[in-house]
Amino acid sequence: MGRGRVQLQRIENKINRQVTFSKRRAGLLKKAHEISVLCDAEVALIVFSHKGKLFEYSTDSCMEKILERYERYSYAERQLGNWSMEYNRLKAKVDLLQKNHRHYMGEDLDSLSLKELQNLEQQLDTAIKHIRSKKNHLISESISELQRKEKAIQEQNAMLAKQIKDREKTVAQAQQSQWGQQQQQLGLNTPTSFLLPQPPHPCLNIGGTYQEEATDQVRRNELDLTLEPIYTCHLGYFAA
Repeated sequence: MGRGRVQLQRIENKINRQVTFSKRRAGLLKKAHEISVLCDAEVALIVFSHKGKLFEYSTDSCMEKILERYERYSYAERQLGNWSMEYNRLKAKVDLLQKNHRHYMGEDLDSLSLKELQNLEQQLDTAIKHIRSKKNHLISESISELQRKEKAIQEQNAMLAKQIKDREKTVAQAQQSQWGQQQQQLGLNTPTSFLLPQPPHPCLNIGGTYQEEATDQVRRNELDLTLEPIYTCHLGYFAA
């Protein structure tokens, strides 16, 4: 008797289903190997069990290479088959964007109904609120930045004013010290005879002629002090 045909439907018994899966999986992997060897074909086989376990088979070339090749060919075929459909879709999208742009500019409004005009007005109001909020935020940031710069400039000006004041104080002290040194040097260089004229020393009066000559000499010395400093030499007179 020949083997009867198995009805293709889900096996309800779990044990029978697992046994059948193991047998059929082994046969499927064997057939994949045979076709790859006999026909020199690149074969990739992926099987997931009902529990989610992965079983795979691939020829000498790795599974990733075969899958990448499949994706490349599949994408090329889809591009060729759907080119006209993709063009129509993009063209409709561009037309819709242009139509909405004209509506936002207040153009071609005759074809819109009352509800569509209300929706358009609401969209514009929402957009204006967002724009105004962004503008106020930028203005606030600009004001804060200007205030920070103003504070930095004020601090820099205060520091420069303090440096100028300290410099002026230092220069004034240096000038005062230099002036005092000059006065002290002038005082040391001035002869004592110029400041305080010394009185004539007493001498012995031997005769009227000698007394008159001594008096004349003292007068000449006093007159010479106004021209240049001199040093007086005091002579004593002794009786013979």
